Amino acid sequence: MSTPTTDAPQRTAGRDDRITLRFMTTPADTAAGGRSIAAGSVMEWIDKAGYACAVGWAGAYCVTAYVGNVRHRRPVAPGSLVEVQARIVYTGRTSMHVVVTVSSAEVSDRLYTPATTCILVFVAKGADGRPAAVPSWSPVSRSDRKLAAAALERMDARAEIKRLMLREEYTDAGHGPRSTLRFLVPPGVVNWGGKAHGGTVMRWIDEAAYAVAVGWSGNDHAVAVYSGGIHFFSPVPIGHLVEIEARLIHTSARSMHLSIRVSTADPRTPQELDVATQCMSVFVVPDADGVAAAIPAWVPDAADDVRLHEHALEIIRLREGIVPIPPSLSLEP
Repeated sequence: MSTPTTDAPQRTAGRDDRITLRFMTTPADTAAGGRSIAAGSVMEWIDKAGYACAVGWAGAYCVTAYVGNVRHRRPVAPGSLVEVQARIVYTGRTSMHVVVTVSSAEVSDRLYTPATTCILVFVAKGADGRPAAVPSWSPVSRSDRKLAAAALERMDARAEIKRLMLREEYTDAGHGPRSTLRFLVPPGVVNWGGKAHGGTVMRWIDEAAYAVAVGWSGNDHAVAVYSGGIHFFSPVPIGHLVEIEARLIHTSARSMHLSIRVSTADPRTPQELDVATQCMSVFVVPDADGVAAAIPAWVPDAADDVRLHEHALEIIRLREGIVPIPPSLSLEP
């Protein structure tokens, strides 16, 4: 934690606004293609560090409300050492904005290089399950102030992306490539609130999207380079039926854009599905030199596909207006 100047506001006593996790990757973290760590594993780490940081600051149980602009700048090699740093950058009445940076290093040199930086929003919960007030956080250092400003700047764009994503209907009328995973939520993924971890849900999202990306590209080395607009609308209860549908809605010359929806239902009424989470992911297929290879063009023909394709283009335009948080700033004291 940075040392405050004499005229700067003091931190809340007894509460840390930063946390660092260090560990080594395991074989289970590796992507299906075997070349790198799966994006879903990285997103699990992001959620775990962000959650620990939010809980440490709030002093209460928290839930993930949003994960935005997860840009995987480079792959994490299997067998790497990993460092995940999380820091509070803004607080509302019941919410905390946390910036998380994932870095990795080879065991031989232990020189950590940033791979992913993103921002998450957590909401504190009281014993009654309702949103609870959190201690106010005030910036102290230069990086604190810049990151707090970046969090505020993203609010309007995030709200617009959420509105656009909720507006869209996903029907069976389209012909676009898709994949659907259905299973019961196992007890092994339970969090302290009795629901599935947000990071686990993000791993499922990545797995469903990967299946579509590989099916369309014909290459099992497809990797996620971006996941965004991940809004958590409701929890995923243990023992409930979960359905993750991923569908291709846009291709560029070298990338595939996929929309993913997570829905849940009581297994006694499996037809009554409620949307729990949705987001958009971008996949590429790197060649031997790590350069994104050409992707077969997908041309929407059905009205449903055309509508979702236009929706993707609108989200892309909004996303391009969001300036990525540089890891050099997030790692600055």
